[in-house]
Amino acid sequence: MSETKKNKQFSTIGGVFFLLIVIPLSLMAFLIANGMFKLGVTIKERAVDVLDQKSQQEMKIRAVNTADEVASFLMGSKKDLLIATIIPATETAYKQFVLESKKPLWIEEKKKVKQVLIPLYKEMSLTDKNGKELIKIVDGKVASAAKLINVSNPANTTYKTEDYFAKTQVLNKGEVYVSPVTGWYVSKAAFMNGARFSGVVRLATPIFNKEGFAGIITLALDYRFLAQFTDHIIPTQAEQVFEANASTGNYAYMIDNRGFVISHPNDYHIVGLNNNGAPVPALTEQNAANLTRKGEEVLNLYQLSFMDPNLPKIAKDAASGNSGITIYKFGGHTKFVAYAPIKFYTSNITPPAGFGWVAMGLDVEKYNEAVMKVSKNIDKEAKAWTATIIFILIVSMIILFLIMLLLVRGIHRSLNAAVPEGSENPLSFDDDDEEEDDR
Repeated sequence: MSETKKNKQFSTIGGVFFLLIVIPLSLMAFLIANGMFKLGVTIKERAVDVLDQKSQQEMKIRAVNTADEVASFLMGSKKDLLIATIIPATETAYKQFVLESKKPLWIEEKKKVKQVLIPLYKEMSLTDKNGKELIKIVDGKVASAAKLINVSNPANTTYKTEDYFAKTQVLNKGEVYVSPVTGWYVSKAAFMNGARFSGVVRLATPIFNKEGFAGIITLALDYRFLAQFTDHIIPTQAEQVFEANASTGNYAYMIDNRGFVISHPNDYHIVGLNNNGAPVPALTEQNAANLTRKGEEVLNLYQLSFMDPNLPKIAKDAASGNSGITIYKFGGHTKFVAYAPIKFYTSNITPPAGFGWVAMGLDVEKYNEAVMKVSKNIDKEAKAWTATIIFILIVSMIILFLIMLLLVRGIHRSLNAAVPEGSENPLSFDDDDEEEDDR
């Protein structure tokens, strides 16, 4: 067989293998690589969307659940107060009632966070029909006769301006008055030095005898038990923390039915009283600059339209008994918030506003930064997998190409061995035979 024919045969066999193996494999490599790249882009886009939608819905659900927990907790205290009206009116019975009404509370002691059982109520008292205290338990101890006061005069009360006696004595049997969160204001400077807001929510109900109104019974709920429903929450994570960091923009807070902040990572935003019992004014457009310089930054959402018109709108919507999701501006940051009303009602806390509402807030810019980091990681992983697959395919193609060469050579040699030398042109004759025929 001539070299030309051998080369032609080798090329023909090689071409067949190339068409059957190399081209399909090359096409498959291109499709897989292109598919992986598009998959990476799709996963990245969907990850951003899914994280955003998932966080919004989870935060709204968490706001609703937390608000319901607060309402249930306050309802429990209301029931405790009504139970207190039927226990023996003695110092021993009252003290036992307070000491047995305990719940776990997270506290920090010697730079260590621990959970301890603490009485729910800082005070419990019984007064006569004129407001004179007959029995009083303070911090689990019986108050001496010298410390019993007449609470009909607000100036005599713990926080100097409390009017719970006047508001309770006009109620009917079984009705309950619940005060706003009441406590001494914590300034920004004091907060930075470690001070934290401390106060009470006072519950009171009238008692009666044969002659009619006979006095009132009060329970002063330790504010910390109320605040811990939001203080330990990071809206975008399941794990709780001892104190949320407001600088992250990712925290929960609580607003009362007047629009005042009553729980917040920065305690200097919480409504409170001066030493003389006068309330520290909330920020308004007129006084904001002056109060901020003083480190007094009480927030009432109804007065914050100068920061963002959506803030009073949120307060109004929650006061209408609605839960929702919206965006607002605060401190130069865009905030996403999910909110839900606290459906707890008494004689002075009426529907639909109820006790107030719970909010789950998120700094949108900081959240987007976190999402973009996740997105970049997904993109990086997709590109890495694409490069790996392309590398594997290229190596596979090289190996298959070498195998193809070996197979083509093997088949070519087999064909050559099967065809004897000179048999490729059986009809040809040599010159001697032709001469003999001429004779």
